[in-house]
Parts: sequence; structure tokens; C-alpha cells
Amino acid sequence: GLSQYSSDPRTEWDLSTYSTRDQVLEAMRNLRYKGGNTFTGLALTHVLEQNLQPDAGARLEAEKLIILLTDGKSQDDANLAAQTLKNLGIEIFAIGVKNADEAELKQVASEPLELTVYNVLDFPLLSSLVGRLTQVLCTRIKEKSNKENADIPVNTGPQLSPTDLKISAVTSKSMHLTWSPPLRPPKKYRIVYYPSKGGIPKEVVLDGSLSSLRLSNLTSHTEYLVSVFPIYDTVVGDGLRGVTSTLPLSSPRSLRVSELSHNSIRLSWKAAQGATQYLVLCSAAPDGAED
Repeated sequence: GLSQYSSDPRTEWDLSTYSTRDQVLEAMRNLRYKGGNTFTGLALTHVLEQNLQPDAGARLEAEKLIILLTDGKSQDDANLAAQTLKNLGIEIFAIGVKNADEAELKQVASEPLELTVYNVLDFPLLSSLVGRLTQVLCTRIKEKSNKENADIPVNTGPQLSPTDLKISAVTSKSMHLTWSPPLRPPKKYRIVYYPSKGGIPKEVVLDGSLSSLRLSNLTSHTEYLVSVFPIYDTVVGDGLRGVTSTLPLSSPRSLRVSELSHNSIRLSWKAAQGATQYLVLCSAAPDGAED
């Protein structure tokens, strides 16, 4: 599977899209480079929520590996997102090119760093990594597969996955989430939420006995993506996803002007619900030279 990212991650193809080496190489040849910012934390969260799910071709019994390729320092918290992935048993290899921050690569990557962190001066030099990286990846998969037991649950469905996510009591700063728990209660829930147009993902971890949460300190008039993941000892169940927008802030109404003089005016208006202060801007018309 492959995703590109800037301020808005984009899935190019899922794990289940192609079944032969030639198909993957052809897709790579047709790939268009996506320029823009470097929100690595948002990209890692996208991979977890979108690309490492059963409906995208991820098999629960298979080892999970992420190869991060970046040419710059992240503009959000990549370490927090990476730690979440690593806590779920997902291994991260970090490859830096040109202006990548090596300290950040080492924070994001899994241990041992001598096998999982690579840095080259320019894109053509990436070819020098292919042989060693291929060998390391294959060896790591074999090692992990041999160590782990074969009794990891393969089938999710209602056994391991919550259902019926409902978002209610939406205000300009908060919303309330509820869901129906799976048949087998999880150890924990991980709730991830962030603005759909790009922003730093935030997360809350809940005890598995709970099935509701109030999100607060949100930005007004903003569309949020919300995901709820059940966490078990050896597996992550299918996530629930929802989207909703916070309400706009209440506005003052009925602006009136009175008591005009050569150097003053009086303004009055109907109050905006919940406002604690008002900012009044006044400028000379039509040029507005001085505020």
C-alpha cells in the first residue's frame, strides 16, 4: 500500500489493490508527486486509520510495517503518532532525504535504530538502500512471525468491533460521542479526532468499560473527523468513523450608531450568546487608512 502526504494525506493504493509485482511497478511509474507541507504525524495517523484496516487489505495475523520516506522536518507532532503505532506492535522504518531531521527520524523509528533509520543526501541515492532494506525487512518479518503465537484472532466483526457511532450535543466548542461496544469488551478505546482540512491529530484513551466521551476545546465552525478504535492485548479491532462540524460562534446583532459628534460615535448591539469580550474595529472609509 502507498500513501502520499503534505497537509492532507492521500491514499494512492491500498494493500489489496494489486496482486503482482508488475502491477505495483506500473503504479509507481504512473505516480504523480504531491508537493506541499510536511505533516508527518497526520500522515502516520492516516495510515493507521485508513491503510491498516481490514477493508483496505490489512490482515490481522500479518506483521504490520510502515516505511516512512520524508525530505523535511515535520510541522506537527510526528513522535506522538509514531508512538501510538509502535504501542500497537506496528514497526516503523524511517528514511530521510535531503533536509530530513535525523533526530526526528530516530524518534519516529522502531528499535533497533541501526536497522530502521536511513538517511541519504539526495533522491537518486535511495537506490543504494534497496538491497540492505529489503534484506532487513524480510528478516524482521520472519523473526516476528516466529516469535508470536498463532492464536491471534483473525476474524473481527461484532466480536471485536464497536458499532453505531453517534455524535450529539454539538456546540461551537464540544461534541458528545457514544457507541455500542463489541461483544468482547476491549482493554481500551483510542479516540482520534482532527479537522478534516488538516490539523494536528489529538487522541484520548478510554477504559474499555466505557462507551461514551465528550470532546471539548474544539475549534468553532470546523469539520472534524472522529475515529474510535478498540484495543485488545494482541490486536486492534475495526475502527468506527464519523464526521461532523462544530457550530459557528454566536454573532452580535442589530448594530446601531448614535450620538455622533465631530470626533466620536456611540455603538450599541444585541449581545452574542457566550461572548466574554468584544473587539470593535473602526477605520476611515473608503480607504481605511487608519484603524
